[in-house]
This record gives sequence, structure tokens and C-alpha cells, in this order.
Amino acid sequence: MTAGNDLGGVLRRWRERATPPHGGVVSCTRRRTPGMRRDELAAEAGVSAEYIKRLEQGRGRPSAGVLDALARAMRLSRPEYEYLCSLAGHVPPRIGRVPHEVGPGTRRLLERLGDIPICVLDAAWTLLAWNAAFEALCSASVLAVGRERNMAWCVFTGDPENMRGASGFPFQSAIVTDLRATALRYPDDDWLKDLVTDMQTASDDFAALWQSHADSRYRHHQVTVHHPDVGDVTVDCEIMTIHEGDLRAVIYTTEPGSVDSARLAIAQGQYTNQN
Repeated sequence: MTAGNDLGGVLRRWRERATPPHGGVVSCTRRRTPGMRRDELAAEAGVSAEYIKRLEQGRGRPSAGVLDALARAMRLSRPEYEYLCSLAGHVPPRIGRVPHEVGPGTRRLLERLGDIPICVLDAAWTLLAWNAAFEALCSASVLAVGRERNMAWCVFTGDPENMRGASGFPFQSAIVTDLRATALRYPDDDWLKDLVTDMQTASDDFAALWQSHADSRYRHHQVTVHHPDVGDVTVDCEIMTIHEGDLRAVIYTTEPGSVDSARLAIAQGQYTNQN
């Protein structure tokens, strides 16, 4: 079954269970079917009944504005509205700001994988939590305050000597793609709006990527982190989405037996001795 047919079937079922409007366009006639009729839904949503019919037959893709109107007319719950958006290929806006809560399951993950550097970011790429292995490797990030705790800001405007490999185009493009999706989900987050605006001013690379609307999903990356005592450590960087809380987990690993693995072990040993 195609996505269009999925959308049409769901729309029809929800229309048929919706409460008819009082004083609707044909409410004075006898009803043959339950719920709202197509012309009633069309009148409430500001579209034509023929358009509703086409959608239910899987022959159209409604705009975000039309979806909003349909959801209001059928009095959908928030989860139902988000599901309808997903069927139509739209990202529903979320109410409020980017969440910053790190759940207990994510914190247990950090504890269990204590020898692998892992940090957790919010959907705007601001550092929220980390394990001891990450702090041993990236102490400057842990000690940072304000916007310096935002990985996107640091990658595009920070010292390139700190994370040299992170300045590569694929990694930058992946960050911009994710930030753009985050901005669509949280249109009322003023902190995020200011971050994007200031990054466009501070970084020509960010501005070009943001305005190009390029779509680059996460891929495998290598990042070279400069440690003040052991020197450069090149790590494989994997970025995972934690759907609960809309978080990002950044995981650094090294090839076993490599020079980078040995340097990482030295950095972790120094951290353990100091703490």
C-alpha cells in the first residue's frame, strides 16, 4: 500500500468518526453514514469536497496548512495530528522549546559504556550529559559554558585546532540538515532561532549550507580531537538519535591496537588518576 493510500484511509476513518458540526452545510438531512460528510469537512477546513475525495483516494498530497485545517476540523489529538503529518510527508511543529531532559535509560547507557567516549546532545546540538571517557578526551567541551557548549557552534565558529576533522564538509552538512529539521519541529524556540541567525552571520560555510537546503543524513565520520597531553587522537564518530527526548548521542571509537587507541587509553588513565 502506498503512503498516499495510507493517508487516504486514515483520513476517511477519522472523518467518519468525527462529530458533525452543529448547523453544518447538510446537517438538516438524514445521515446515511456516521461522522462528518466530505462536504462538511471541506467546509470546516476551507477546501472543496472534491479535494477531500481525492485525498481519501490517495490522489493528492496536502500542504502543511491544509493538514492543520483538517486536524482542527476533525478535532484530532496531538499524536493523531503528528501521525497524519508523517503520512503526508510533513514534519509537524512541536509546542514549546527543544527539550533538555536526559532520561534514566540514556544515563544508564552512559554508565554502562564507561570506557567508550559518549556525549548526549539536545536536538539543537548542545551538550547535556557525558561519561568519564568523553570527559577524559574532551575536557574543554565539558568545561565550556554558554554557546561554547553547543557542538554546532563550535564546529562552525570555534578553534579548528580543537576538532580538526569536524570541519569537513560531510560532517558540517549533516549538522545543518539536522538543525534545519529541528527548527521546523520547534518553531517557537527563540534560543534556537538566535543560534541559527548568529551562525549565519559568524560562518560563511554555515550560511551557504543553510541557504542551499542541502539534505545530508548522518554518515560515518572521523574526527581528530586535540588532547593537551597526548596530542591528536583520531576517532570514528557515530551520531545516533535517541527518540525519547529527541536527543543525539555522539559516540567515539578507535581501532583496536592503533596509535589512537593507545593515546585514548593514556588520556583515560590520566583522568582516572586525577579523579
